[in-house]
Amino acid sequence: QVQLTESGGGLVQTGDSLRLSCAASGSSFSNYAMGWFRQGPGKEREFVAAITSSGNITPYADSVKGRFTISRDNAKNTLYLQMNSLKAEDTAVYYCARSPNRYYAGTSPRVYNYWGQGTQVTVSS
Repeated sequence: QVQLTESGGGLVQTGDSLRLSCAASGSSFSNYAMGWFRQGPGKEREFVAAITSSGNITPYADSVKGRFTISRDNAKNTLYLQMNSLKAEDTAVYYCARSPNRYYAGTSPRVYNYWGQGTQVTVSS
């Protein structure tokens, strides 16, 4: 049984920073690539960033490139998303998700097979 639990969301102002965490339970976190997605009000779920199992490949959506950093600590079974210079348009529920294997799975949410419950990030302008 794989469980993913996000934390770290909250209400911040434009320009502030937040760090999201995703704690994974179950088998072999270090064997799987992971991703962060978000879903804003009235919008479809969209790709934010991903990281391979070893952490050596980290693709980002253009909208967050240079502001967000994805990382992982395989010893702690935890995925992170450092978000800097937050904008109002970053307001969304943020989800972590597990890829079906150790490789980058792309930007489609349909490919990822385990999801957390989400954590709300609200950026006030």
